Amino acid sequence: MKRTAALRAVALGAAVAMIATACSSGSGSDDPTEGAGENVTLTWWHNSNTGAGKDYYDQLADEFESDNPGVTIEVSALQHEDMLTKLDAAFQTGDQPDIFMERGGGELKAHVAAGLVKDITDDAADTISALGGSVSGWTVEDRVYSLPFSMGVVGFWYNKSMFAQAGITEAPKTMDDLYAAVEALKGAGIEPISVGAGSAWPAAHYWYYFALRQCSQDTIATASQELEFTDPCWVKAGESLADLVAQEPFNTGFLGTEAQGTPESASGLLANRKVAMELAGHWEPGVMQGLTEDEQGLGEDTGWFPFPEVAGGEGDPAAQLGGGDAWACSNDAPDICVDFIEFMLSNDVQKGFAELDMGLPTLPSATAFVAAPELAQLLSYRNDAPYVQLYFDTQFGENIGGAMNEAIVSVFAGSGTPQGIVDATQAAADLEK
Repeated sequence: MKRTAALRAVALGAAVAMIATACSSGSGSDDPTEGAGENVTLTWWHNSNTGAGKDYYDQLADEFESDNPGVTIEVSALQHEDMLTKLDAAFQTGDQPDIFMERGGGELKAHVAAGLVKDITDDAADTISALGGSVSGWTVEDRVYSLPFSMGVVGFWYNKSMFAQAGITEAPKTMDDLYAAVEALKGAGIEPISVGAGSAWPAAHYWYYFALRQCSQDTIATASQELEFTDPCWVKAGESLADLVAQEPFNTGFLGTEAQGTPESASGLLANRKVAMELAGHWEPGVMQGLTEDEQGLGEDTGWFPFPEVAGGEGDPAAQLGGGDAWACSNDAPDICVDFIEFMLSNDVQKGFAELDMGLPTLPSATAFVAAPELAQLLSYRNDAPYVQLYFDTQFGENIGGAMNEAIVSVFAGSGTPQGIVDATQAAADLEK
């Protein structure tokens, strides 16, 4: 899945109060006094609408019905963008399905405030424990509202042959290592890094990662709850970004470079061996395959390493930045809805999910079934991370995230400052209070 699909506008705002009122009478049950021996219907919307993925989800619905007599699952397999549009409309009319996909962050927080999504903290405690830190992006005030089923992290994808040509024998572990690699690549006549600053969010990922390295988890959690960015670590994140930009590591014309979609995009430059590396998520191998004539991307030259450590930061150097999708139940869904989404996170279901390359499974026991070695490496870092921080523009929602990203790009352009990123973010956050 491309990152662009995860940047849908979170157009809730004033509509939330209306949503809360409108949905108060909704239910997916045939009988509001649901219980043993009674018929129950669950409505389920998902976006695997073709091929093996659709067949797999149909099979799972049949299996759950067989194991739970009286339960009927009405499946709607929708094209991704259609599903998002219909979900938005359904939330506003209170006619949302019993089971749907949540992406966490500010969007989930608004849904929780409007009473649209079920608190599953206690009912799904064992599954939540098995998922570990992956659930942090779907947690609001220490309560869990969704079970993430696919999640990746952002790191550096690189060309192994170009690294070897430049005499780089080990992947960078610190920012000093990265700067040394940049100089080595320049010395070999290779542009070091592509970035799609024209799309804003790929450039923003750098500041997000510097914030993870400079700020403690508690500081980030407090900012998410209180919308206050007063800790000095937020400015330090911008200072780290300015240091990186000063190394001039990026491709020619990076301010106008788009993220994906063409051979001239940031992903296309890496795929077509015009640059040596790019900071991107787990989607990158698949994107690159679509941008080369042989549909192989970098093929066997594909390498990956995590974002480097930043000296002096208060953040855990093993924390990762990422995002994904989760199964949620509507607040007025029958209780057995929670049983179904736990079933969707069971060992066997996640194993099948991995084997069909439908995404990157969140259950650690299923990750062994991811075949591509670089993706397996990425998964090991994700699974070992003390926590995975959701993309900040998703975490804070469209208004704050948009202001944040715009200010970050201004630092790439040389017209903004580290303090300017914090000021723009805080100003947008103040409007949300």
